[in-house]
Amino acid sequence: MGMITEVSTYFVDGCGRCNHFATDSCKARIWSKPLAILREILLSSGLEEDAKWGQPTYSLNGKNVAMLFSFKDCCGISFFKGVLLQDEHKILVPAGVNSHVAKLLKITSEKDAQELEPLLHKYLNEAIEIEKSGKPVPKRAKDQSVPSILQERMNTDELFKKAWDALTPGRQRSYIIYISGAKQEATKRNRLEKALPKILAGKGNNEY
Repeated sequence: MGMITEVSTYFVDGCGRCNHFATDSCKARIWSKPLAILREILLSSGLEEDAKWGQPTYSLNGKNVAMLFSFKDCCGISFFKGVLLQDEHKILVPAGVNSHVAKLLKITSEKDAQELEPLLHKYLNEAIEIEKSGKPVPKRAKDQSVPSILQERMNTDELFKKAWDALTPGRQRSYIIYISGAKQEATKRNRLEKALPKILAGKGNNEY
């Protein structure tokens, strides 16, 4: 099973990215009640709903604003430009140690989703206004250089270079972090070889 292409499938069977798809172990099923509440809040904002990367994604004029997610210990909303939100109530957290733009609102119960609904409407309205304004996100400090073996491959493999250049900055960074994390040169080369099919397919390191 590949990633889903219909939003409705997510709320019944999950994203399709792992072997828990359409089982009771699927995280989307486990968090189905709070996710349903969050979905209604997102839809009421007037954003367009679509399935992207196997997740329900909400956009304005083709620009991604927010996305629903379900993890093992929580579910919630990911704001694509969360770093620009004021977050006066301090309810957002970074999407990950290597993310400097997206912010997550984590929900751990149906009650949480219900109680936070007023704030969610406020945050969503702010996120929509930010998208309308075209305000840019802060540039990431260039603290991650391309590993030499990646650069060597680009210099000698035109097809690989074309595929690499077509990746989003976030996907490129996922491979830079993955490959650079190896201490031995041989391990780095092995990781690159294993990553080749995904890179050529236009996927990030953590995508399936």
